[in-house]
Amino acid sequence: MLEISINKIAQIILMSRELGRAEAELVGFFETLREEELTDLVAIMWIGRGSFEPEEVMDARATARAEATVPTLDYLMGTPHLSDHLENGLEALGLSASEEEDDLLRKG
Repeated sequence: MLEISINKIAQIILMSRELGRAEAELVGFFETLREEELTDLVAIMWIGRGSFEPEEVMDARATARAEATVPTLDYLMGTPHLSDHLENGLEALGLSASEEEDDLLRKG
């Protein structure tokens, strides 16, 4: 269903929570992602903030591709509450990054 792994989303959630400390790390991580993965992040974030319903994930992806007027990296970095929206979007899709977040924190 998703082009991006839950583990990568968990990493982004954790880094975006600590944006003041981890901004450069988050930007670097975003730069390693394929365009399809970034598109999925935008779609998940939009679902999480209520712009799309979970069953509209394909429409959200298409809209993200069609309406990209600024680089996706800049758009995501400028999104307030990115971690909350990603968590809410995953939950709406019946997914969770909690276990991956816990694993990353233990390793961190």
